[in-house]
Amino acid sequence: MNFDWLKRYMPRGLYQRAALILVLPIVTLQIVVSVVFIQRHFEDVARQMTRALTLDLALLLQEVGAAPEPESARARLARLAGPLQMGLSLPATPVERHFSRRFYDLSGRVLILTLQERVPELRAVDMVSRPGRVLIWLDTPHGVLGIDISRDRVTASNPHQFLVLMLFVGALMTLVAFLYLRNQLRPIKRLARAAEAFGKGRVVEYRPSGAIEVRAAGSAFLDMRARIERQIEQRTAMLSGISHDLRTPLTRLKLGLSMLDETPEREELERDIAEMERLIDAFLDFARADALDERRETDLTALLRDCARRAARGGGEITLGRLDLPERVSLRPMAVARAVGNLVENALRYGSRAHVSAVSGARSVTISIEDDGPGIPPGRREEALQPFSRLDSARNQNRGSGVGLGLAIAADIARRHGGSLRLGESAALGGLRADLVLPL
Repeated sequence: MNFDWLKRYMPRGLYQRAALILVLPIVTLQIVVSVVFIQRHFEDVARQMTRALTLDLALLLQEVGAAPEPESARARLARLAGPLQMGLSLPATPVERHFSRRFYDLSGRVLILTLQERVPELRAVDMVSRPGRVLIWLDTPHGVLGIDISRDRVTASNPHQFLVLMLFVGALMTLVAFLYLRNQLRPIKRLARAAEAFGKGRVVEYRPSGAIEVRAAGSAFLDMRARIERQIEQRTAMLSGISHDLRTPLTRLKLGLSMLDETPEREELERDIAEMERLIDAFLDFARADALDERRETDLTALLRDCARRAARGGGEITLGRLDLPERVSLRPMAVARAVGNLVENALRYGSRAHVSAVSGARSVTISIEDDGPGIPPGRREEALQPFSRLDSARNQNRGSGVGLGLAIAADIARRHGGSLRLGESAALGGLRADLVLPL
């Protein structure tokens, strides 16, 4: 049987699900116990006691029916009132036929039903007007007989008292369970916060605690975090070392070329060396993208305006749109400036105009860079985000081809902040739209 539809109504948080696991059995147990106990105890006891009462009522009706006149009937009733512990009045004040009880008086319902079943002369029953007493009216040959008896004689203690006690105990146990559950879930929340912070490029202090399983998960997270940090350091060191070592032979080549005569072949070799130096610089930028600076509160609006001014000084046509941002945003300013700069440079390389805008949401800010270039086909946008990927056939080559690291560096910086880089189509300019999403 498929229960997928039920998932829509289930809580999504671990705390809420654990609370449901605790509360649902308690509530179910209370309902089952209430129904079984009330039916098998209170109702059965009330029915037996009411049947005993009907024997006394039959005796009273027999004595009244045997009396020739009302005075004799009252005398007979007076002799029975004491032994039966009843208040009797004949004739009583006439009443309309009614049967009143409080809605939660479950044993009172059994009392009324049993009297109606076994006493045909029953006229009315009142269990509301006088607390702790039951008023019964019977039709007799000498008028209406009024009977006043104690409630304890006809029913057991009211079951609602049992329900109230059970609800109180259930609520108390649920509160204790909630307190215990909160203490058990606290280490899981700390682990989640540490993992979330690491995903956003922050390293917070974390020490495994809690149950054995939670401690195991926390230790595994610390080992994973340490391995990732070592891999990042090794990658950075490797790329930096390779790029640094390549500069030595390039310097020798440049020195050797400077001693040659001016020829077309020398110019081609110098262009090749310049291209290699540009590639090395791009490799270093990619390797150092993780270690540009630390997170701090930054005026993102001022940062974007500064990026636009630097791009404009380079000769690009760039416009600033809506900048709906908080006053301060926690991020790595140099890294974000590098990512925005790469995206703007990419837009101006393959188009003639770039447009920068930013908007703040509930949990993230989105920086959008649009251009009027040819864009990137939807099927190749994921490929464009890979390092050293150049989609020359899909892009405008009027400004020269890139190394294939501009989008990759921007995407890597976004991931280091716990965000992402999304590529789409610009509705305003018709080219590429790059959305740099950074969590708040």
